[in-house]
Amino acid sequence: MSFSDYEAFWTARYRDAGDDYLFGTAPNKFLAGQGEYFGAGVSVLSVADGEGRNSVWMAEQGCTVTATEISHVALEKAAKLARGRHVEVDFVQVDILHWAWPEHAYDVVVGIFIQFAGLAERPRLFAGMMGAVRPGGMLLLQGYTPKQLEFKTGGPSALENLYTEAMLREVFADWEIVVLHKHEDIIKEGSAHAGRSALIDLVVRKPKGR
Repeated sequence: MSFSDYEAFWTARYRDAGDDYLFGTAPNKFLAGQGEYFGAGVSVLSVADGEGRNSVWMAEQGCTVTATEISHVALEKAAKLARGRHVEVDFVQVDILHWAWPEHAYDVVVGIFIQFAGLAERPRLFAGMMGAVRPGGMLLLQGYTPKQLEFKTGGPSALENLYTEAMLREVFADWEIVVLHKHEDIIKEGSAHAGRSALIDLVVRKPKGR
């Protein structure tokens, strides 16, 4: 899909939510549980950040946050959320599948439910995220596993877009795996993510020599 197609698709979803936030305004539970990586002076990139729930929370921890998003409506809602919570986030409208990713620019790169990328696109997406992490920095990822297709409580309907432990171990074979945890949980993230879900959490550290 082109930039305009992706933008139109996600804009329609966020606009249909009206004044509500499609995924809520509270931070993702997994992300909020990784507070040790966030604080004053930490630079963070939040990938495909949506309506700002995660980037705003990280800014509240004292981080310097850049958040990418393709939908202008989501960005408008994210900026409103940031103003209401009295924090600053650098919101950037980009198509991350065709973006000149900054190299070695962030202490932490975060991707929460960014499973719009299929087999052809995911290597490029992951390579951009990995390259943006400074040597010794962290990458945090949460997504759905194939079992999520049974629950149908959010996420993509395409099997190829979902994550497995084996796939993530292969992608991050040269990084230190701090957390790799497949589990089920009840999540309540707005109207779009609600109910029992099949999840996988990943926290990895980039080698200092890379």
